[in-house]
Formats: sequence, structure tokens, C-alpha cells
Amino acid sequence: MRAQRKPIHAVSTWVRRQPPKVKAFLAVVSGMAALVLLRFIVHDHDNLFVAAEAVHSIGISVLIYKLMKENSCAGLSLKSQELTAIFLAVRLYCSFVMEYDIHTLLDLATLATTLWVIYMIRFKLKSSYMEDKDNFAIYFVAVPCVVLALFIHPSTSHHLLNRIFWAFCVYLEAVSVLPQLRVMQNTKIVEPFTAHYVFALGVARFLSCAHWVLQVLDSRGHLLVALGYGLWPSMVLISEIVQTFILADFCYYYVKSVFGGQLVLRLPSGVV
Repeated sequence: MRAQRKPIHAVSTWVRRQPPKVKAFLAVVSGMAALVLLRFIVHDHDNLFVAAEAVHSIGISVLIYKLMKENSCAGLSLKSQELTAIFLAVRLYCSFVMEYDIHTLLDLATLATTLWVIYMIRFKLKSSYMEDKDNFAIYFVAVPCVVLALFIHPSTSHHLLNRIFWAFCVYLEAVSVLPQLRVMQNTKIVEPFTAHYVFALGVARFLSCAHWVLQVLDSRGHLLVALGYGLWPSMVLISEIVQTFILADFCYYYVKSVFGGQLVLRLPSGVV
């Protein structure tokens, strides 16, 4: 086991010593390599989207297990859960009025569990809620999402208000995890269940992003045209990429911690 850790430790040490530009380049190269690998392994790229939702569900299950086992919500961001509930509620509304499919049912189940988590944090486990650490101003992300949605939204035949709502939930989903990352940055130490939950979100976001990127590549760009015209198709893809990169830094430290045999994740300054 130690023999396996030495090369990993050597690589992580080398990466950590590199300047930010080199780290960014390595991250891009790693992401592209993972996409190429997925393209050859997964023939039906729609399965990546299903896998993303499955991993997200696993993450929520871990979160529920934490709340029930530890009887504590320490380290969790109520604001992130509330932002998640908002974009899920808006997306459900859009699904019912614009198009209804199996993903609508999955979103409904996710919303129900998210609302349960919010209830537990606000009422049942309020004494353990770190309100002073959960200090991310959500209007910093909510207001820009509203403004973007007003100007950049789908160009379908649906009612304008519904198209704006749809764009809003896409943008809000991309940044909904920021308050959770702020809490972890403020505490510096992340206990295992919270780390597992956020890592699951990161994996889910990568799979979802891979789904869209590979779909665009396979259709030779025609998928972007099918989504509409103007800036909206590009913004959908950018939102997926933003979600992935927001969590990429945390996932790196999570994997490093796991391979190092550490149960508690310690975040250095400047991760978020």
C-alpha cells in the first residue's frame, strides 16, 4: 500500500509546487483526456446524464445519512441547500409547462429530499448550524443569474416568462454550491460525510458536463443550433463547464486526502 502511495505523493507534490498557470494547463489536459476516455468507453452519451443524476442522488443520500447518524448539520451550508431548492423548483415548473419526461420525476425526488435537509437544518438541528461560517451573500449569485436570464434565454416558441425561468435555473445551478465551498473554506477542516457529499456533486457535474460536450462533438455542433440561436446555446455549455471547474479544486484535495489515508479533509487557504 505504501509503495502505491509514493508515486501518487510524488506527483501531488510536484503539481502543488507548480505555478497557477501550469496547474490550470494540467487541469485542462486532464479534463480533455477524461473526455476522450469517456467517448470511447460510453457509447450512448445519454447514459452520462443518467449517471450524473445517480451520483447526485448518492451524494444526497450521504448527506441524509450524516444528519440522521450524527444528529448534527455542522459544516453544511443552509444557503447552498436553499439555492438548490430554488433552481429545482423553477426547473420543475419549466418541465411541467414546457416538456415533461423522466428527469422531471428525478428532479421532484431531489427537491423533496433537499427540502427535508433544509427543514432539518432550520428546525431540528438548528443548534449545530454554523450560521457565522455560512456567510456567503447569495444575492451576489442570484442577482447576476436573474440579469443574465433576462437578456440571454432560449429562443423557443414557449412563453417568454417560461424561457427566462428556464435560463435562470440553468445559471443558478452552476453557482449554487458556492456557499457550501465558503463554509468549508471558513472552517478549514471538512468532516468525511460533508466531503463525500461535495465530491459526489463534483463528479456529477463533471459527468453532466461531459454529456453536453460529447453530444456537441458527436453532432458536429448541430446540437448547439438545435438549442436555439444567439448566445443561449453557448451559455448552456459554459454553465456546465463553470459548474465543473468550481468544484475541481476541492475534488483534487479530496482525492489527495483519500489516497493519503486521511479521514478528515484539511483545506489550505485560497481553495475557494
